[in-house]
Amino acid sequence: MIRSMTAYASAELAGPTGPLSCELRTVNHRYLEISPRLPEELRGFEPLLRERVAARLSRGKLDLTVRLRGEGRNDALQLNEGMLARLTELARELQPRFPTMQVEFTELLRFPGLLDRADVDNDALQEALFAVLDRALDALAATREREGAKTADMLRERLDAIERVVADVRGWMPEIRAALRARLESRLAELKQPADPGRLEQELVLQITRADVDEELDRLTTHIAEARRVLGLAEPVGRRLDFLMQEFNREANTLGSKSVDSRSTNAAVELKVLIEQMREQVQNIE
Repeated sequence: MIRSMTAYASAELAGPTGPLSCELRTVNHRYLEISPRLPEELRGFEPLLRERVAARLSRGKLDLTVRLRGEGRNDALQLNEGMLARLTELARELQPRFPTMQVEFTELLRFPGLLDRADVDNDALQEALFAVLDRALDALAATREREGAKTADMLRERLDAIERVVADVRGWMPEIRAALRARLESRLAELKQPADPGRLEQELVLQITRADVDEELDRLTTHIAEARRVLGLAEPVGRRLDFLMQEFNREANTLGSKSVDSRSTNAAVELKVLIEQMREQVQNIE
């Protein structure tokens, strides 16, 4: 299954301290790079979170954002009744000495220890975090697979086009060799001195050998078959396809350098265009 490295997904569910949401954005990258943004309460889970993501993704730059809704987090605050009672008692004792003294409610809440955050079950919080992460990862995988399927279709179309070009060049080669022989014989016939038949044959063989592209065409055919096989694998194949694109390009360059006919020259240019179109898409495959 071909998977794209560019996708977006999000998920939300209820956590032990309130609504918990997860947002994922991925773009292409040579390796897997995870950039998490977590609230303070969840920072301790970051190593486990990275491991969980790495088990699902192999390549791509991932921006991961987890949010705890503010209203849910406020519910976890508790008033220290004992300290409040003690502060009230002190206020009564000091009232005769400071009759004009007034204490604002908001100032009172800032007194250290008056507000305590309720104990949160870390196991429950971790379970909720992983649940929302898994839900977002499932959605992300589905998106990446849909985009990857479109990319795979495009790549197969380009492979079919490359195969047609290779078949055309292979079909032209007998005619190209005959034309090369006729051209060489014509040039030799223009010489004032008669050419040695053995020397003529040696020169002809040399020229035809230099222009022979059967090996390049065979390798292109092999690369086409391998690319089709790789496209059918279930594992991540981006790196394999990237290597194959280099091999495709090498053969197309050699084909162009050996060309002695306008048709094969144009064919080499067309191959380079098709290969470049494939290479651009392969850069985004996991």
